[in-house]
Amino acid sequence: MKVNLSVSFCGRKLINPLFLTSGILGTEAELLKRVAGLGAGVVTTKSCCLEERKGHENPTVLAWECGIQNAVGLTNPGVEKEVIEIKNLKKLLKNKKTKICASFFGSTIKEFVLVTKKISQAEPDFLEMNISCPNTESELGLPFAFSAADTFKLTKAVKKETKIPVIVKLASQVTDIVAIAKAAEEAGADAVSAINTVPGMIIDIEAGAPILTNKIGGLSGPAIRPIAVKSIWQLAKSLKIPLIGMGGVTYGRDVIEMIMAGATGVGIGSATYFRGIDVFKKILKEVEVWMEKEKIVNLNQIRGKAL
Repeated sequence: MKVNLSVSFCGRKLINPLFLTSGILGTEAELLKRVAGLGAGVVTTKSCCLEERKGHENPTVLAWECGIQNAVGLTNPGVEKEVIEIKNLKKLLKNKKTKICASFFGSTIKEFVLVTKKISQAEPDFLEMNISCPNTESELGLPFAFSAADTFKLTKAVKKETKIPVIVKLASQVTDIVAIAKAAEEAGADAVSAINTVPGMIIDIEAGAPILTNKIGGLSGPAIRPIAVKSIWQLAKSLKIPLIGMGGVTYGRDVIEMIMAGATGVGIGSATYFRGIDVFKKILKEVEVWMEKEKIVNLNQIRGKAL
């Protein structure tokens, strides 16, 4: 029995549902090309903003037994250089079927709009609007993803500036993730991804101080997978637009779990650290073996099964 791993996402056919998540393997075209060659259906660039951003001083990343804690500080070369990298990547992937997703953020709606205009010039296949980053013009001093009203206004403004499908990246630590996702959908978002990293802290008990320079960091990896699955399951029951499930996906069974919760795409990030950069090939093989065992021909047969 031959299984079919391709999926339709925002009007585009993907060779498989696996997305390299943003911020994991940098912004260089050559490295993203390597990931594409190792099986990713979509490669996502590191989130960029209007101007170059240096981020926090080391230590910024800490691997521990259940995941990775990071506070890199959204380091990026700025949108002008990012556009060049995306154009180079498109040339490198000319004969491949892997799609490109450009991730971006801003500190205000105006900045988001300006970055949208510039990054759209590179013509990636998708745009990921990272609204869960800790920079905002909200009166509450919280990320845009914490407010349905702010999410609606921001998504509406961005959608006016591009014809490229826009994916809104959501945070988990909110009162009602469904209300915020629905605000994005109503404002014209083509898809949403969930979840971003979860804030956390690890303390060095010998030093009596937090290990990361920024003290608080974003937690990714297996520790947050149940939170991510729960979020996708909730969203799938209320939204009509497609979902990308991400957060702790490490094995083929985790991909199946996300799809059963209602996801169309599945993000792979920290697993590249725990299982190597060729984790995409490993996971795809594990999914294929499971599908053959269960006599599942294509992923549509199991999408949303847990709903």
